[in-house]
Amino acid sequence: MTSKSESLVEENNSGPISNWLSQKGLENISLQDDHLGIEIIKVNTNNLLAVVEALKNDGFNYLQCQGGYDEGPGLNIVCFYNLIEMNKAKKDCSPREVRLKVFLSRDGDLTVPSLYSLFRGADWQERETFDMYGVNFIGHPHPKRLLMPEDWKGWPLRKDYIQPDFYEMQDAY
Repeated sequence: MTSKSESLVEENNSGPISNWLSQKGLENISLQDDHLGIEIIKVNTNNLLAVVEALKNDGFNYLQCQGGYDEGPGLNIVCFYNLIEMNKAKKDCSPREVRLKVFLSRDGDLTVPSLYSLFRGADWQERETFDMYGVNFIGHPHPKRLLMPEDWKGWPLRKDYIQPDFYEMQDAY
């Protein structure tokens, strides 16, 4: 199923980072740049770590944000990653930025490799994405709920989530 936000860019219009990844043999699909003109690249779960490691080795040394969103009932759950090159930032120019997206079928395998081994800051961000959307991060050192009680049923930020009438805390005191 094609994602509604997955507007592809023709191969000859791919951005410079997507082209660089392709030259290194790393499979990716260039998506339409965001509203700020920052390149967005679709990556598969099987090569996410390799892509992020290559980008980190090329200077993208800061994971600004990792998160998720739901495209809607019956559509994909998306994990996104915003990477920035911090060491070459100067007062007169902006640092390089790139956004990666991994599209997961909500009815399929909701597992993604954890970026914790490359960026320690991914710890709580991945736990929040797990807690709110049900995405499992393979290799995460502490995969448990962060915001909701551990016995909470469901994933509250999914658009098909049905809120329970009540939540009974057990052993609260």
